[in-house]
Formats: sequence, C-alpha cells, structure tokens
Amino acid sequence: MTSSPQARQARVRAPELTGDVWLNTGGRRLTLAELRGRVVLLDFWTSGCINCLHVLDELRPLEQEFADVLVTVGVHSPKFSREGERTSIEAAVRRYEVHHPVVNDPKMELWSQYAVRAWPTLVVVDPEGYVVHVAAGEGHGEALRRVIADLVAKHDAKGTLRRGGSPYVPVEEQRTELRFPSKAVVTAGGRILVADTGHHSIVEFASDGETVIRRFGSGVRGTQDGPFDLAQFSEPSGIALLPNEVAQRAGYHAVVADTAGHRLRGLDLNTGEMKTIAGTGNQWRDGTDTGKALDTDLTSPWDVTWWAPAGGVVVAMAGNHTLSVFDPASGTIRRFAGTTVEGLRDGDVHEAFFAQPSGFAVDGQKLWFVDAETSALRWIEPAGESFAVHTAVGTDLFTFGHADGPSDQALLQHPLGLAVLSDGRVAIADTYNSAIRRYDPFTRDVTTLATGFAEPQGLVRHDGELYVVESAGNRVTPLGGNGQATAVAGTRQAVRRPPTVLAPGEIEFSVVFTPPPGEKLDERYGPSTRLEITASPPELLADGAGVGTDLVRRIKFAEGATEGVLQVVAQAASCDDGGEHPACRITRQDWGVPVRFESGGGKALSLMMAGEPKAPAPGQ
Repeated sequence: MTSSPQARQARVRAPELTGDVWLNTGGRRLTLAELRGRVVLLDFWTSGCINCLHVLDELRPLEQEFADVLVTVGVHSPKFSREGERTSIEAAVRRYEVHHPVVNDPKMELWSQYAVRAWPTLVVVDPEGYVVHVAAGEGHGEALRRVIADLVAKHDAKGTLRRGGSPYVPVEEQRTELRFPSKAVVTAGGRILVADTGHHSIVEFASDGETVIRRFGSGVRGTQDGPFDLAQFSEPSGIALLPNEVAQRAGYHAVVADTAGHRLRGLDLNTGEMKTIAGTGNQWRDGTDTGKALDTDLTSPWDVTWWAPAGGVVVAMAGNHTLSVFDPASGTIRRFAGTTVEGLRDGDVHEAFFAQPSGFAVDGQKLWFVDAETSALRWIEPAGESFAVHTAVGTDLFTFGHADGPSDQALLQHPLGLAVLSDGRVAIADTYNSAIRRYDPFTRDVTTLATGFAEPQGLVRHDGELYVVESAGNRVTPLGGNGQATAVAGTRQAVRRPPTVLAPGEIEFSVVFTPPPGEKLDERYGPSTRLEITASPPELLADGAGVGTDLVRRIKFAEGATEGVLQVVAQAASCDDGGEHPACRITRQDWGVPVRFESGGGKALSLMMAGEPKAPAPGQ
C-alpha cells in the first residue's frame, strides 16, 4: 500500500547525536548524517541500571547477525551524578564488554530530544534518518530482530541501504590479576574468595590476600559445569559459605551468584568441582519464581548469604527487585520478599518494595541489605509468623548524595556492599560516592570512614581488619586508618529527569504496546496484558491504583497534591502470528515517572512500551 502524503509528513526525523564524550570510536564523534544508509539502534541506558545490563546481552546477537547493516550507539544518560563522570562511564563500558560506540549524555539532552521516559529505551532509526520504532524496557530482542530485518528488506529493495564495516574501535585492555571484582568472603581456613567478575571466575587467595592459590573458572564467559579449570561463569558476584553441616549434605561449600548467567552455582572447595544448583539460564520475566531450583528461572542474582531465620541462602534478585530463598537440602527456591515493583516501601516482606537489592550482611536475627537504586540501607527481621522490612537510610528512587548525620537526613549514592563490624555497627560500600560509610544502629547516625576508593562494591572482615573490594580499581585493599570516622556535610541531590507536568485531578493514563512484525497479542488463555500502578507517596493517588489487565485507565490524583512519582509496571504477551506451535514472548517494563501538578498541565499521560512513534517529532 502506498503511503498518503499526510502519512509521509507525519514521519519523525531523528534528532542529531550530541554528547560530551564518545567512547569506542577512537575519540571520533559520530553523526546520524554519516550513518545514513545504515539501520541505527540507539540504546538509552545508564550503567547502574540492571535492566539496561540485560539489554546489553539482548543486543549482542543482533549486532552479530546484522553486523554489516546495523550500527548500535549506546546513549548513556546517567541517573546518578557519578555515572555521568568520564572515568565512571569508561569503566562501565569495559566492565560490561560493550562493543559498540557510546556517547555520554550527562545533561540528558538527547534523552529529552527523543522524549525518553525510562531506562532502558531503544530507538530504531531507518536508513533515511527517521525514527521508526521505540521500545522501553527489556525483552525486545526478537521484536527488534523482526523490525531490523523488515527495514533491511525494504531499504535494500529501495536502494537506500548501505552495507559496510562498524565504526566501533576497541579500547586497549591492560592485564591485571583482578578485573572489576565485586564481592569477597573469608573461608573457615582463612583464605579469601573473590568474585573476579570481569574475568568470569572466582579467585582463591591465601590468608595474606595477595598470593593466588587457584581460580574457579576458565576465564571465558559461559555456563559450563565441571572441574575448576574448565568451568565457566558469566559475571559472578556474590559468594555465600554454607554452614559445615549443610555443606556436607549438599556436596558443596559455597554458593555463587552467577549474575549474568541467571544461575546459582555450587563450589566444592575440596575438589574444585563446580555445578549449577539453581536457575535454567533463562532470565525470569513472568510467572512463578518458586519451585524446584533447577527448573526455575532467575533474574540477575547479585548477592547471596546464608541466613538461618529464612532457612537457607537468601538471594538478592536484582533483576526483578525481590529476594528469594534457596534451600540446598531440598533443592528448591522460593520468593521470600518483594512484589517486583521497584520502589521503597517497608512492612511485611510480601508487600514491601525493593529497588535492585545488591548486598547483604547478617547480624543474628537481622539481615542487612542495600537497595542500590533507592540508595538505601535496610534490614529484615522476624515479625511473628512472618518477617518485616525496615529502612535505616534512604527515601525514594530519585534522592541521593553524600551526607552524614542522623539516619533520616543521611544520604548514600548507589551502595552495593555491606559488612557488620565487631561492635555491631554496619559498614557500607557507598559505591558511587567512592566511600566507606558506617551506620550505628544504636544512635542511628551515619558517618564516613574513608573516601577515595574506586567504586567499592564489596566489604569483608579478615584478621581484625576491614577489606574493600574496589571494582574499578581491580583490587582488594585494607580500609586502613583504623576506621576513624568523620562527618561529611553534603548536599541532597536528585535525579535530573524533568518531571511530567499534569493537570490536577483526573487524567487518562495509557501504555502503548504494538506487537512487532509477524506477532500478535497472545489471548489464548485470557488477557494478554497487565498493568500495575502505585505511587510514592501512596496517598498521591486518590483512585486508579492497583492491578488490571487493560493498558488504558483513568487515574485520579489526590486533591492538593503538588508532586510525586507514579510507579508503573506493564507487561504484554505476544506470539508468532501463525504456525501450529508459535513462539511466545513476554515484554515487561517498570517506570518511575516524576510528576508535578499545575493548572494547564496535561490531561493525559501515555508511556511507550513498544511501537511506532507518532508526530510531532520528539523534543518539539
């Protein structure tokens, strides 16, 4: 069918690329004009966002399949101030093995010009320079493959497709003993196990912390079980040591969170054998996350620890903002806490909200943990027949900083690690502040023990001293200075995303999802879509909160509300259109949308999960 003149006029021209730093290009700035004739895929991401890391893995096969026609450009639009610094984004590009050009967008100018509302968002630009597809969230790999293949066929026939090499220029790597390590534990024999994340292995050091005894893992990213020198990991992170009696029954001594592999692995420290003990290797997207461990999908397990009150190994499931418990004896895993809504809400573990839980420390009946995306220090403890979640430091998804003092005023910035000190106080690896902080549960004060660390991600006590896993420094170092505390009178910072201005009262809310070419919504077993809306603060919404199956809903804001955050989780199931056994997929996205209310503001709010953009052009 020939497009009408009106349809042609409505096409959206892609804004030109801007930014302060280009990486993976040899220092050269790229323009859309010079990429004309190629399919361009813009990946709006930020390095601390777990969903963005999932998308990096989803894009790798596409980049390989369409190597001669597709140019992927990562647009790094930082959430936290640290993420916008050149050294941080350079480290992230190397840490996550990003093999395409990346432009840093510290002022979020490209973000605004492309009308992006969420991390991650993918934008497809056709060979003539027009935006033809937008997809927010993860799980779009197959949909993108269909969109790109369709564009290649159309523009090849039209004569507007240009094939050629990639503008990607790899960065020269220097060999180091550790490469972006993340967590560490000390064995009963005094040896130190370090998750050497960038080398996809676990390193066993002698008690001096310097002499390497052996490595678990060949150093090649993968999923292979077997002997220590042949086994493979995919970005391992947390390590948990099992109690001796549990280890004897289980047949392994340590549990490793194999983060990018979406698995738990068991290590036998006597034989060096490694085996998969939980996870299928597929990333959880929907459905049950409770059952036989080897038959259950996991999603980016980031840290693990044995906690007796929960009856097993607690797993920080960073990928869907929940905690699970793995039982080595029964070989089962179950959802322990969280709803999959990203946010900060205390109370019963089954109703609490988490935001990328990333580090644990146990103190008897208390399980301390950090939520990276809310820059929060929190704990769980038994409460009657259940467990309760409490917050010591942290307020919401958008407030962070480096400030000491009373815990209700103190600020962290994307913390990833913890350790309980001998006096019961809690040391915090305050990752994006490059600092080690300390929380006193007795006085409820926060202080700073030391600064100047290179993105500390893990803490471990050894021989009376606190050791720091410096991820961007590729080393494990003692804290030093005897942990003398100081007070930092920092300032409160906030995510620089501009709020959406809405009219007070009632608005129409919608999520747009259009199945990709060759797919249709899967309604064989009932509604194919799901929408959950909550708010921070909860009283922001007078009506319209809760779960439903329609992606369109009227919502009403409380009278007198001035600002807040809409928390939205949407998902859609789609299947191949045709065939006896069509392949089906779940697309899912979380949004935290800052809103402000003004007379004359918008009376409708629409979020794009996947589909073709409509005129007017973004940013206008």
